[in-house]
Amino acid sequence: MRGGTSKCWLFNAVDVDPLIEVAGGLDAILSSAFGSGDPRQLDGVGGGSSTTSKAAIVRRSSEPGVDIEYLFAQVSIGAETVEWGSNCGNCATAIGLYAVQTGLVPAGGVSTTVRMRNTNTGALLVAEIATTGGVVPAEGSAGVPGTTALGVPVALTFVDVAGGTALLPTGNPIDELEHDGRTVRATLVSAGAPSAFFDADDLGLTGSETISELAQHVPDLIGLRRQAAIRMGLCGENDPVSNAIPKVGIVGSPVDYRTTDGTMIAAADYDVSVRMLSMMAPHPAIGLTSAVAVAAAASVAGSGVTARAHVGWPGSLRVGTAAGVIHLDMVCDDAGSITSVTLHRAARRIAQADLFVTTPARALAGAAT
Repeated sequence: MRGGTSKCWLFNAVDVDPLIEVAGGLDAILSSAFGSGDPRQLDGVGGGSSTTSKAAIVRRSSEPGVDIEYLFAQVSIGAETVEWGSNCGNCATAIGLYAVQTGLVPAGGVSTTVRMRNTNTGALLVAEIATTGGVVPAEGSAGVPGTTALGVPVALTFVDVAGGTALLPTGNPIDELEHDGRTVRATLVSAGAPSAFFDADDLGLTGSETISELAQHVPDLIGLRRQAAIRMGLCGENDPVSNAIPKVGIVGSPVDYRTTDGTMIAAADYDVSVRMLSMMAPHPAIGLTSAVAVAAAASVAGSGVTARAHVGWPGSLRVGTAAGVIHLDMVCDDAGSITSVTLHRAARRIAQADLFVTTPARALAGAAT
């Protein structure tokens, strides 16, 4: 399936569960299926980038009020490993459509609501798909910034975005991090996905950089990322940092800029500029969990995102990315705390396939020793 700007292979748990033990584990199955260990993923279905090396194991849920549970996997590219610590909103968009197309959730007469639990993080998401007359769509004309491909429109809502945890892990709207002799202001949030947003000015940037320009600053952002992970309690001083979380990026005030495809975006057409990393490389647009984190940070008085955002109207946020402008609808409670974020995406089924994974001899031999 393609969901938004990601490509995700979706596996029905009924097919996968019986294979896990004999194959040496779910990591071994996915690493082989995607061709991981090779930076081109030549011997599998991966696309050699973070946005095309994703998978999810999908099953019906026994939880009241929840239709589908899914376990999201960020499959490594150059190594035979899998990251299990995060979620992917773009893939959730595809999972919502997949659930209806495969009959895991019956289609309604006007629209169909799919309530999904991401078991990696506990997040609850709701997908809304038009199924007029009970007809399940296969194609659609909806588009999203970051791809020219069209798909079935899906409204995806992140419910209870903080997930019952503290929105600000450090309790501060701004934390100051030291890197390479300079102080960098950061807003650290746990919403959508644990994320760290660095003030672009402190890095001599604007937040409107191109992908290639941002790539030149990846080492600095990775250094700051480690400090942020420690401050957020995601790892200890001497522990490695997960490749998947925290998400990190830079935020800046709106300025005129050109998207990757050359489209001119005026400063008046969006509210805040954001450039993100994904698996240690510049993201071509923005992950939806990161977009939710931006929205959550924008609801916090005194945060770095709030300082940079020029919000046009209440309940909305327009995020300027390298691919274009992403629109978010936000709901806050009476105290001003953000409760849900809705994004409008597009999804399409690409294939139904049998994947032939390699013999798990190495995994079994390793277990035996």
